[in-house]
Amino acid sequence: MNLNNIQHFYFLGIGGIGMSALARFFNAMGKDVSGYDKTPTALTNELIAEGIKVHFEENVSLVKTMLTSNSWTKDNSLIVYTPAVPKSHSEYVLFNDLGLNIKKRAEVLGQLTEQAQTIAVAGTHGKTTTSSLIAHILRTAGIDCSAFLGGITKNYNTNLLLSKNLKLTTNNQQPTTIVVEADEYDRSFLTLHPYITVITSLDADHLDIYGDKKKMEATYSEFAKQLKPGGKLIINRNIENELTYIGVYITYSATKAADFYAANVMIENGNYIYDIITPEGKMEKVTLGLPGMHNVENSIAATAVACQMGVTNEAIRKALKTFEGAKRRFDYQVKNDKVVYIDDYAHHPEELRACISSVKQMYPGKKVTGIFQPHLYTRTRDFVDAFAESLDLLDECILLDIYPARELPIEGVTSTMLLNRMKSKNKSLVSKADLINELSKRKLEIVLTLGAGDIDMLVEPIKNQLLKQYN
Repeated sequence: MNLNNIQHFYFLGIGGIGMSALARFFNAMGKDVSGYDKTPTALTNELIAEGIKVHFEENVSLVKTMLTSNSWTKDNSLIVYTPAVPKSHSEYVLFNDLGLNIKKRAEVLGQLTEQAQTIAVAGTHGKTTTSSLIAHILRTAGIDCSAFLGGITKNYNTNLLLSKNLKLTTNNQQPTTIVVEADEYDRSFLTLHPYITVITSLDADHLDIYGDKKKMEATYSEFAKQLKPGGKLIINRNIENELTYIGVYITYSATKAADFYAANVMIENGNYIYDIITPEGKMEKVTLGLPGMHNVENSIAATAVACQMGVTNEAIRKALKTFEGAKRRFDYQVKNDKVVYIDDYAHHPEELRACISSVKQMYPGKKVTGIFQPHLYTRTRDFVDAFAESLDLLDECILLDIYPARELPIEGVTSTMLLNRMKSKNKSLVSKADLINELSKRKLEIVLTLGAGDIDMLVEPIKNQLLKQYN
């Protein structure tokens, strides 16, 4: 399919972070863009403000009218869907019955990046921060690039960066540079053929798709082999033995000797300052604008990519210091001498461990209260003991009910099940409706909200309560 010939793009699940970036891209290319999502959000409001038509109910009649009035045909239209939307969705059924072209988001992204110099970041966590940081380094260095990101980067307040020279074509004589998150869910990243691949982590996840960790690792190994000729593979030193990859690769680490690694890490006034050791020498006393030891590791990965792209040490140093991170990634909401509130997207046991450990390292002796919303019944079931172990690192834990996303309930899999596995005595299960009242009764020092569901809708109310309580 020649995307140049497509005039009408319709997105089923347009409010998703990856889907919305694609929708924004085609809108910027002057295409007619519209879509459906289940509920309005701040992101869908932004899409509407940008001129994209969005509706929030399964409405076959509305869609039929749109198709007829705009003369949609198989040749001039494309339906893009996310696997989070079931194929039983009435609008999907309609498009399928009409014989219109329907493609997964990953397929479209794969075609868009086919002729580009693509930098793809894969891994069970660290993707959004690392890819956002890579894009920021390249732009700081004056390298024109596009980026399809899995979060809203705070430096640019968007999940889509557009190259000045980007054209919707499959015949670019001068390949543009595109930074993308390589999503492992549903094996989506196998549509990509990068120039540089980064693999940040390989903790078991999405076992509803893969079955077990070995099969997941095998798929990552397959992805690692999809480099373009002359391409570079950059992998976390901690996971190199989990990949069955035959070929030359570059390693990085925040804690171990590797091709690129951090040394002499210090914390000063909440900032991480460290040396970056590279094959070419040492960058001394680099300052990272984003807290957390896990983000130091992400910065080493981004530095390794930047060095492959010919970026100078001076530009890397400047970019690391000015990087503000992505929204919902160790995102400070309140920070004063009475209380600190950090919001984070962590929804996997290892992500929780990394976030909570970093907070405790930065604020020794302070009481850390975590509010966690489990994401998916299957993930909660598959990793319940690991979740309990990570949440036990908190001084106080408030659990919300499981956010189901695309799943139906599983008998016996509840937040109560998770609460019972925890050893901590300072734990409770609270409804979203009662949360603010519950917080008002507590003496709080460090507050964390954690999770990938709709817990983000509680961030502003919690922030307002804390500012009122600790003014």
